[in-house]
Amino acid sequence: MWGYRLLINTANIPERVINGNGTTIMWDVSVITDQTILANRPHIVLHNKEVKTHTDQYSHTDDSNINTKEIEKLSKYKDLKIEVSRMWKVRTKIVPLITGALGTIEKGLDQNLQILPGHVLDIELQKITLMSTEHISHKVLG
Repeated sequence: MWGYRLLINTANIPERVINGNGTTIMWDVSVITDQTILANRPHIVLHNKEVKTHTDQYSHTDDSNINTKEIEKLSKYKDLKIEVSRMWKVRTKIVPLITGALGTIEKGLDQNLQILPGHVLDIELQKITLMSTEHISHKVLG
């Protein structure tokens, strides 16, 4: 994962906070809480006061570790989920979106994608993952 962050083209990085249609989308931003939470920087936070808040985690991992990574993300952000629910007075759900470096997807990915607004397909996530893996490999191997 560290290599992915180093090789991102900064011209393609979206805004960190976007507001629109009653929804706030925060990307790679620390969530300020009343209590100290060590894991307070999920990849994406969707906040809609009328519906609920989703804390999303998108992660690439070795293909054999996708189930382990999902459990890791759920436990890592549990305290943040509880604190955000309390502070913002909303129901909060952690939605892990885990793909393997070679495009392997977790069993529950389809159900998790249906929770999110929009129409994201698992095949699109696989394509993004494979393109990212190829990009990293090309940069590293020259």
